[in-house]
Amino acid sequence: MKYKDSALSINELNRFAQETIRQMGGEALKFYGKGRQNPPFDQDLVTQAELHLHDAFQQLIFNRFPDHQIFGREPLDEGYTHDAKRFLWVFDPLDGVDNFQAGIPVWGMSLALYENHWPVMGMFYMPVTNDLFRANAGSPAYWNDYPIEISERQDISQESVVLTFSRFHQHYQCRFPGKIRALGSTGAHICYVAMGRADAAIFANESFQDLAAVRVIIESAGGRWQKIDGSEFFLGEYLDGRKIEDHIMVTAPDKDQILMDCFRKS
Repeated sequence: MKYKDSALSINELNRFAQETIRQMGGEALKFYGKGRQNPPFDQDLVTQAELHLHDAFQQLIFNRFPDHQIFGREPLDEGYTHDAKRFLWVFDPLDGVDNFQAGIPVWGMSLALYENHWPVMGMFYMPVTNDLFRANAGSPAYWNDYPIEISERQDISQESVVLTFSRFHQHYQCRFPGKIRALGSTGAHICYVAMGRADAAIFANESFQDLAAVRVIIESAGGRWQKIDGSEFFLGEYLDGRKIEDHIMVTAPDKDQILMDCFRKS
């Protein structure tokens, strides 16, 4: 859906979104890598960081767009409307919390804008490496200022790469000839597929909030996603915040079947 507004342009919204997510990245770096070593995961630090980022983000939106909705702040307006409440900002402050609290740079945050439940734009920002992945719905995807697209290579080999979650091997028997890696951030996994650095990403236990932005990026880069059993997946069915229990695969449209044939549930 193309953005329509007499007062604002899509370019202005993009500038605001980029400035906002970079500002939130700077705030997140104040907490990055400061988790206590014993026990190895510092939930208190993660909670403190997420609350701080949520509050800071909501204040920025309220100051600039007081009538826009924010996902998770209040019940969503489900009907079609032409007023300002048709806009929904979806912010996920931390993707890859284990890496974040431990000081490992593969983590990020995402920001999406939806209009009457249709995507307008999506961004995924990795503050440590300063990588910004972004796309407007129906337009090319970018890594910083460089256009990106999914790999067109249809075969798989020993050099192929699938990025997935850490307990993947507990669920599947694998005949995949290439490399299977878990880097610890679903958003980063999907963006690496979007830029052609990996052949596929497989993930589980995510939510609408986690995936709203990277959905725009991967689709703009030419990729598709579906359940790993081959059935269709519709992210909009999870606007109520439920966890997505199905295992989802993101890849090139012509590569999905050959990859699905490599994995069989244990």
